[in-house]
Amino acid sequence: MLGRRKIQLKSDAELAAMARAGVVTSRALDAAVAAAVPGATTADLDRAFRAVLDEYGAESNFLGYYGYPATVCTSVNEEVVHGIPGERELRDGDIVSIDGGAVVAGWHGDSARTVLVGESQDPADQELSDVTRAAMWRGIAAMATGTHVGDIGLAVENHVRGTVGGRLGILEDYVGHGIGTEMHMAPDVPNFAIKHRGPKLVPGTALAVEPMLVRGGIETSVLADDWTVVTVDGSRASQWEHSVCLHSRGVWVLTAEDGGASGLEPLGIHPVPIPGS
Repeated sequence: MLGRRKIQLKSDAELAAMARAGVVTSRALDAAVAAAVPGATTADLDRAFRAVLDEYGAESNFLGYYGYPATVCTSVNEEVVHGIPGERELRDGDIVSIDGGAVVAGWHGDSARTVLVGESQDPADQELSDVTRAAMWRGIAAMATGTHVGDIGLAVENHVRGTVGGRLGILEDYVGHGIGTEMHMAPDVPNFAIKHRGPKLVPGTALAVEPMLVRGGIETSVLADDWTVVTVDGSRASQWEHSVCLHSRGVWVLTAEDGGASGLEPLGIHPVPIPGS
């Protein structure tokens, strides 16, 4: 947990600059997702992401972060988060979460998507990814309509429990976070209901909303590489994430090129472009 560190509030001009990092992040993820095919290695996904960063002159906010050795995290099957890309080949039927970010002019973007690899996809994996993604959008919608950070986690949990009951577990050891001139900033953004509602949601707030769900128990462990987090029971996992801001006129998903319209408008939320963007 990040404790009681001060939350960084941004001006509309700063959020507009931050949106440029978000767009690069989105396009780099597009390339990594397209590379996630049977026979590709997780290092191939990293190279695809890195190539887009290079194309835009952006930096990776993952590479070198506390010694992290790659530009993305590639978490396969029972790996929940922070999987290190390497020579592991993706197989038909795998599920992989790709998490990465870009830094442009000192501002950070951070986003993650889950990909089902190949044609032999387990319907339970599809449900896992679909529910995780939908829960993320409910959390983002709650950021737009709620009053406190805790409203986000409540919306995530309510969607998961209302859709699948206890069939999927919501990870509690790892949560979302503030983002801006650093990748991980205050406040923590839990993906579950909390007793205290947390800080107020005000214009200038930028958060990474990132639910992580598993098909089994929520107990995790860290592998010998000191990064890769896996489920103790070997159950499969999914992660979806967007960086989102509240500005003077509304909400905008920084890491979605349409500002989040495709995910939010079905929920009755209409994202508004950041003034000056």
